[in-house]
Amino acid sequence: MTQITFLHGARDRLQAVAAWLALASSKSRKILVYVPDRETSDKLDRLLWVHQASGFTPHCLGNDPLAAQTPIILASDTDNPPHDEFLLNLSDSIPPGFSRFQQVVEIVCIADESKQLGRERYRYYRERGYPLEAREFSEDI
Repeated sequence: MTQITFLHGARDRLQAVAAWLALASSKSRKILVYVPDRETSDKLDRLLWVHQASGFTPHCLGNDPLAAQTPIILASDTDNPPHDEFLLNLSDSIPPGFSRFQQVVEIVCIADESKQLGRERYRYYRERGYPLEAREFSEDI
């Protein structure tokens, strides 16, 4: 069954996502980042190019020909993912097809609206019996 991990307390969601992805990349994790909003996807794409002082976090968009060989994919859908290790949800709702992944990660920032939407997703997963973990955001994965 899919493990759901909530990382809460991030000050800025995109900065937290970029930090988490950089660490995940260093550990050779395969991650599909579900980001259905084009503007957010573009911002994250740019951020991943400059977040690390020593370079960029290797990633590509879901429709890129190199998606099957790239460990971090930014995708607007979860149809036909090239891998099923991690799903990082950057939407405010439950991602479609999340149960095909080994682990779902939800990063929730300190803004009231983000916390409320995060609580609703947590409740959804809990009511359906998914194993849940909630901890303070850090760059550990």
